[in-house]
Amino acid sequence: MRDLVRGVRLMLGISFGADAVRSVAALITTSGQLAALPFRAVGMKILIDGMAAHDHRRAIAGAVVIAAISALGRILTWASFNVRMRLRENTQVHLDARLMTLTAGIPGLEHHERPEYLDKVELVRSEREALANPFNPISWTVASLVGGASVLAPLAAVHPLLALLPLFGLPSIVATFLAERAADRLRERHAESTRRLRHLLELTTQAASAKEIRIFGLADELVSRRRRLFDDLERARVGLARATTVMASIGWAMFGAGYLAGVGFAVHLALTGRASVGAVVMVLALGGELNQQLAELTSNASWLVHTYRAIQRLLWLMDYAASARARVEPASAVPPPERLVRGIALAGVSFTYPGTDKPVLDNVDVFLPAGATVAIVGDNGAGKTTLVKLLCRFYEPTEGTITVDGTRLTQLPIAAWRRRISAGFQDFGRLQLVARESIGVGDLERQGDAPVLTALQRAAATDLPAALPHGLDTQLGRDFQGGVDLSLGQWQKVALARAMMRNAPLLVILDEPTASLDAATEHSLFERFAGAAHRAAAGSGAITLLVSHRFSTVRMADLILVVAGGRIAEIGDHDALVRVGGLYAELYELQRRAYR
Repeated sequence: MRDLVRGVRLMLGISFGADAVRSVAALITTSGQLAALPFRAVGMKILIDGMAAHDHRRAIAGAVVIAAISALGRILTWASFNVRMRLRENTQVHLDARLMTLTAGIPGLEHHERPEYLDKVELVRSEREALANPFNPISWTVASLVGGASVLAPLAAVHPLLALLPLFGLPSIVATFLAERAADRLRERHAESTRRLRHLLELTTQAASAKEIRIFGLADELVSRRRRLFDDLERARVGLARATTVMASIGWAMFGAGYLAGVGFAVHLALTGRASVGAVVMVLALGGELNQQLAELTSNASWLVHTYRAIQRLLWLMDYAASARARVEPASAVPPPERLVRGIALAGVSFTYPGTDKPVLDNVDVFLPAGATVAIVGDNGAGKTTLVKLLCRFYEPTEGTITVDGTRLTQLPIAAWRRRISAGFQDFGRLQLVARESIGVGDLERQGDAPVLTALQRAAATDLPAALPHGLDTQLGRDFQGGVDLSLGQWQKVALARAMMRNAPLLVILDEPTASLDAATEHSLFERFAGAAHRAAAGSGAITLLVSHRFSTVRMADLILVVAGGRIAEIGDHDALVRVGGLYAELYELQRRAYR
């Protein structure tokens, strides 16, 4: 019951939050539209009885009632359509903003990386249309109930037993609910398959995979796989459709039998003088009207159930976002230091990704001194990027603690801590904005050309504006009119400049942001970064954390961490690690020989 109340409240809240006036207007116009229709049958009774009695006045009154109800129905239909269309548009904007805020506002990355969460998010995304105006199925269902109720009074006026006619429509309504529940379960079971369908489509239509598709001749294979997957899904859908058709047919057959019985009873009343001919015609018309109203009610109830299910998934996302925020927000917050004095310490830190059993980091103890440039090296999968994720608080350690100048990282408000971090990642985002904005969003508090040009200088990318047709005013990316696509190296420069926007970060993370550049270019860039790191260290005691697979680059670091098997295998500067002759020295020598 609590979930039902929450779901209905959210359905109402979305619509009224988007447009309260049109929400009320939608309920009034749809209810009036369906409630007025049965009274045309009343007008027909008056008209026919007047004609049978040669009562011109009564016959004319009946005709007037029919004309007035028809005109009112037309007006309400027109008003309802226009109100609902505008309400839908406003609600769509409101809902999109809510979904964007919800998804982007989740502090961690778990919902982007766990398949079972991706399935749930996929269901929310795929049912965006059902969520576009959740008040519409409510208003239409209420209107259908009002319309059905408006049939009862005229039927009961002929004979009280005829008011039981709507009960014969209950089996079809129950069948509809069962069918919708079965369809919802089918959607849940096939959520991953639906994601796979979309992925196969994207593989063949997007630029990122275009070269491989053509070189390896994969188009036919991917199309064939998608066809087979679609056929499997379609078989399940067709099977469900057959079952629901049988249930619906039985339900409507029962109503049809009740309708025939009602008409026969009305005819019997007329033949025995207990009802007029007009009353029989009215029962015939109202029976047809009731049939239409029940069909409307069944359809609208199905729509309502489907929307409610979609709302339940949105509630899951809201609950997940709230619990994710609650887990990371400190009970007693401590602001991040203005300047790092000692540094960042990891004590007994272990981490296992949710849904897996094997630790990625195992009992890591390491101290990152304030003002130091620290490099992290190791094989793929050793735990380098996971260490970065923990420092960014994309995840929390499974065990152990991370402290910043002696204060637990979990005591710092997560948003405040991230405002003191700058980062450039290997899998950087290609933000298709105007170049100035794509760089400038690295620090929303500092706008204008001057901070952007400074960031470009720090990123050794001062040549970028001149390479763009309209300089910093150039629209990046081909998805928008007049946009310019960049080379991978240019996109990397944009991302690096974005990472250099903040003036006084406490932690600068460069997680293989130049992995696709050649070794000489990367080395030159990191020489520039080293100078920027020393300036940042002098200003705020910032730690620069460099993750790279190139040892010629990391040798300039003050401290090098060698990660192997989820542990810190070695630690020291380049010269000390080479003298020890351990894993770092072996890997360095292998790479040095490769570049000879």
